Amino acid sequence: MSPAWISVLYLGGYFLLPGPVSCEGSAPIAITCFTRGLDIRKEKADVLCPGGCLLRDFYVFGNIVYASLSSICGAAIHRGVITSSGGAVRVYGLPGRENYSSVASNGIQSQTLTRWSSSFTVSKGKSRALEATGRAVSTAHPPAGKRQKKTPNKKAGNKDCKADIAFLIDGSFNIGQRRFNLQKNFVGKVALMLGIGTEGPHVGLVQASEHPKIEFFLKNFTSAKDVLFAIKEVGFRGGNSNTGKALKHTAQKFFSADSGVRKGIPKVVVVFIDGWPSDDIEEAGIVAREFGVNVFIVSVAKPIPEELGMVQDVGFVDKAVCRNNGFFSYHIPSWFGTTKYVKPLVQKLCTHEQMMCSKTCYNSVNIAFLIDGSSSVGDSNFRLMLEFVSNIAKTFEISDIGAKIAAVQFTYDQRTEFSFTDYTTKENVLAVIRNIRYMSGGTATGDAISFTVRNVFGPIRDGPNKNFLVIVTDGQSYDDVQAPAAAAHKAAK
Repeated sequence: MSPAWISVLYLGGYFLLPGPVSCEGSAPIAITCFTRGLDIRKEKADVLCPGGCLLRDFYVFGNIVYASLSSICGAAIHRGVITSSGGAVRVYGLPGRENYSSVASNGIQSQTLTRWSSSFTVSKGKSRALEATGRAVSTAHPPAGKRQKKTPNKKAGNKDCKADIAFLIDGSFNIGQRRFNLQKNFVGKVALMLGIGTEGPHVGLVQASEHPKIEFFLKNFTSAKDVLFAIKEVGFRGGNSNTGKALKHTAQKFFSADSGVRKGIPKVVVVFIDGWPSDDIEEAGIVAREFGVNVFIVSVAKPIPEELGMVQDVGFVDKAVCRNNGFFSYHIPSWFGTTKYVKPLVQKLCTHEQMMCSKTCYNSVNIAFLIDGSSSVGDSNFRLMLEFVSNIAKTFEISDIGAKIAAVQFTYDQRTEFSFTDYTTKENVLAVIRNIRYMSGGTATGDAISFTVRNVFGPIRDGPNKNFLVIVTDGQSYDDVQAPAAAAHKAAK
């Protein structure tokens, strides 16, 4: 008989030990909150779920019939067989199926799954005292002076390669079923070498075809074994290779807190293109950069000269990647013999300092400088103020998708020296700041704040960047400042 798992209570916790257990007519097997259907390799088994499991920690796929990677206890609570207090559950193994549905029930939101190789369902089990035989367990401390060997925590993963990665695979008729399977094999090898784990990289998968489909999210799997199995189960969809549409969808929908994205971790999309995309990919690349996503393009089997007439834009790779510097593009001649290309790609994905599209405070802000040009400042001090503004501006990564700078000079009147959209390079911004002409006049800071919020921040209010207003002044205003400042704060929320 193959080993099952026996639970031994010890100082408030559980040891899980292999040992023979008889299912029919015997006591239920004690399992943990996270034991999955695929961990019980029997057509029928009685199990005992513990109490106190947190509902938010369950992963459940389907309704009534559940994919076997679902938590048994989570499925039982979802079905109403038990409550969060635990209890006995009978598990019935079932064949795999397609289109597991998403249903909210008893405090658990189950998730959809396109396809899985095995399933199970649950019903009320018989609650009996645990009677199981297994190997004896010694809880004695090791002899003094002897060190226990430390085993690496595989669940933690590769801590030196923290990244949230979406693999965007080609599922179009252009690649075909055979090369699609070879592509999945390559992605699986990359996922395995990354060192997926709770404290390492997390991965998800999106398939590009006529319409993009998110196959699984970052939060669904945190072990390489489960990811490899999930990749294997992804089916070929067919249709046009609308890579641009899929990339835009991934940038906008895939990377959210609900989907498992982590704060402060680089967001990466690895786009696999067999041949060339059938739609525009440049706009999608811009959207991805605006969302702080680092786009890598892995191109396979580039179009030959006779095929170039069918390609909308032969420079599609350079226009879609995070930066056109060679680092974010990767070419593989064909889908055959790809093993040697795995390690170089993994090294790129784990090089955090190169992830230049990740959002930081240096590349995701709009800063408007409100500069006092009143008579009390004087020309020489005004020049010092401009130098001060320049020194601040030069520390930011100014670009069309990065940090943006604007400047307004004020006295009793206001003058927009340049707006956020006028200059998109650091060199141009610094040059125009140096050439600002001194106005001279009174000091109306309150009116200037209202003017800047309305005319400078107004047009970019719905953008992704955070907004900051820096006021550089030498003294007290002749008008009220408190009310315009409060209104500015309110408008920023």
